[in-house]
Amino acid sequence: MAAQKGSAFLLKISDGASPPTYNTVAGLRTTQMSINGESVVITSKDSGGWRELLSGAGTRSVTVSAAGIFLGSTAEMSIRGNALAGTIADYELSFEGGERMRGKFLVQRLDYSGDFNGERNYTMTLESSGLVAQV
Repeated sequence: MAAQKGSAFLLKISDGASPPTYNTVAGLRTTQMSINGESVVITSKDSGGWRELLSGAGTRSVTVSAAGIFLGSTAEMSIRGNALAGTIADYELSFEGGERMRGKFLVQRLDYSGDFNGERNYTMTLESSGLVAQV
């Protein structure tokens, strides 16, 4: 598999319409995704001293972290509104190879910063709520 450009790893937010249109969150410089899983241990006396896990059980989640320059786009305003209201919304992650993942996310954290004579930056963390599927 060939290396892929980090600039092609995009975070998009739904406009809430049916069918939804996903708008790219502009100004992002870094984007990171973590897929997390908690296992269910089913080790017993028959396990021969080895830990055994139950396949398909436990909880899974996706965490997205991003940082960028605030440009005042509609997508950025939607994220800020969702953060203030505690609203769960539909997001899409897209990759250079054409793969996409969609799911509902809560803005867990949104931070703004800025220096005198500098641009306004932001960082955010999104936590999945429910299924995150490849589309």
